[in-house]
Amino acid sequence: MRRNYFIEIIAVIFRITLGIIFLYAAVGKIDNPEAFFKEISNYRLFPDFISQISAIILPWIELTIGLLLILGIRVKTTSAISFILLVVFTLMVISAWARGLNINCGCFSHRIEYVGLRKVIENLLTMGLSIFLFYFPASVLSLETFLRKEVQKETPNSEIPLHS
Repeated sequence: MRRNYFIEIIAVIFRITLGIIFLYAAVGKIDNPEAFFKEISNYRLFPDFISQISAIILPWIELTIGLLLILGIRVKTTSAISFILLVVFTLMVISAWARGLNINCGCFSHRIEYVGLRKVIENLLTMGLSIFLFYFPASVLSLETFLRKEVQKETPNSEIPLHS
């Protein structure tokens, strides 16, 4: 039982950390979508209309992921989505780095971080958080767990699934 408690505590720390990373990434992009559009365009991978749509939609997806993780709602699903996004982001960074582009990665629009090995390693570590949370979705300090317990109090004989 002690090991499960340790894993739950680590998972809560990872969940909140990953949520904060995604929230932090979203804020600058939401605040200035034009600058984020330019950062996406600098990769020279997509037509302008795809970059424009991405600059508008992606920050809101990141914000949603961040909030869901911090609140502990659908952690397994949210961590899987965050992992997929991080894989795409990492492939974009590797592509730009391999082509010798000296550009801001656009990860945090209010902070300059150039593409390169450091950014790839940072993304791989962040993907590790997502993988951990996929296999160990913390239920401690989770709004979803709290709400589930409240529903169980009201309907004690019903079967309510324990994990998302």
